[in-house]
Amino acid sequence: MRILLHTCCGPCALFPLRQLRGAGHDVTGFFYNNNIHPYQEYARRRDTAVQMAEQEAMPLMVRDDYDLEGFLAHVAAEPDKRCNYCYSSRLRAAAQAAAEGGFEAFTASLLYSRYQKHDEIRALGEQIGSEYGVPFHYQDFRSGWQEGIRLSKELGLYRQQYCGCIYSEKERYRQQEKESRKSG
Repeated sequence: MRILLHTCCGPCALFPLRQLRGAGHDVTGFFYNNNIHPYQEYARRRDTAVQMAEQEAMPLMVRDDYDLEGFLAHVAAEPDKRCNYCYSSRLRAAAQAAAEGGFEAFTASLLYSRYQKHDEIRALGEQIGSEYGVPFHYQDFRSGWQEGIRLSKELGLYRQQYCGCIYSEKERYRQQEKESRKSG
C-alpha cells in the first residue's frame, strides 16, 4: 500500500517508517507543522526531517508554511484545546496531499509519541480521511519509543525537548523552573 506519513519531526518518524516498510508498505513522508515555535525551532525540525528522509531514502514532501499567527488565532481563546486544532490542521493537510497524490492511505508519526492523545488523533484521522476519500491508517507505534530514541541518536538527529507550540514550550520551561526550585 502507498502510505503518506505525516512527519512531525525526523526522530518521531523513524520507527513508524521502519515498521510500515517492514509490513511491505511504500512510504512517503509529508512535513507540515505550521505551529512550531519559535521559527528557529521550526526550521531545525524541518531540516532534521529532511536529513532523516535522506538517510532513510524516504521521499519527503515539504509544505513549508510557518503560520504562527494562524495557529494563535485558532487557539488563543481556548489554549487547553490547542492539541485538537494542531492535530486536525496537520491531518487535514496530510489527507489533502494524500488524496491529490493518489496515496491509498495516510498516517502520522504523532502515533509514535507516548505524549500524544491517540484516541483523538485516530478519531480525527478517520473523520478527515473520510472527507478526503483516503483511509487513515491507524497503528500504535508507541511500543518503539526506546528504539526510535536509539535510532535517532545513532543517526545524529536533532531531538527536540517539547511538543512544538508556544504553549508546550512555556510548559517545558515552567516545569524545569518548578523542579529547580524543589531541588534548590
